[in-house]
Amino acid sequence: MIPYKRVLLKLSGESLMGEKQYGIDEKKLSEYAAQIKDVVKLGVQISIVIGGGNIFRGLSGASKGFDRVKGDQMGMLATCINGLALCSELQSMGIKARLLTAIRMEPIGEFFSKDKALESMQKGEVVIFSGGTGCPYFTTDTGSSLRGIEIEADAMLKGTRVDGIYTADPEIDPKAVKFDDITYDEIYTRGLKVMDLTATTMCKENNLPIVVFDMDTPGNLLKVLKGEKIGTYVHN
Repeated sequence: MIPYKRVLLKLSGESLMGEKQYGIDEKKLSEYAAQIKDVVKLGVQISIVIGGGNIFRGLSGASKGFDRVKGDQMGMLATCINGLALCSELQSMGIKARLLTAIRMEPIGEFFSKDKALESMQKGEVVIFSGGTGCPYFTTDTGSSLRGIEIEADAMLKGTRVDGIYTADPEIDPKAVKFDDITYDEIYTRGLKVMDLTATTMCKENNLPIVVFDMDTPGNLLKVLKGEKIGTYVHN
């Protein structure tokens, strides 16, 4: 039995850099697309949100003197570039994919609506949501929570560079201990930085579970969707 019929996959923009210092690593993009292709073959409906940090981050721009609103808008456009790249890579592999944007920018992508997204996923197409929420002061984590709730996803899958949630950053603290599962309330009380508080609260209030896992290991996405116990499961 496949535990999830419809999911939202959240990827960071930084992860697309791979071994590069900026932009998109074509090898990493291809690896991600191949994992997503395996999910489509499994029959799971999948949608994706990608951050834009490999190109521009609104907060870092604001710290350097950019107007915050314009900086966030630049970040939204960065997510559209990443979305186009993944959409193109999937299509080159024979997978039907559709880019929906939070801001009108036809013909680059179609303006988001829940009906369009569900119709596409029910046809077996991969739907990529770009442009964040379309509003400044919100992260792509919040955009992921919003879209996941809107499309009534069974779970949000947060693909990262580490294999789950730890008591501390495992890349800094070798004594950090991994959680196999954790509640939203425990995330709050421990002050763990899984996502920003707005995104976390939205998931908690709408009962959308999250699976945090290592996306950089080929095959892990398929393992999560088959119900294998990897990563960390976040729930109420």
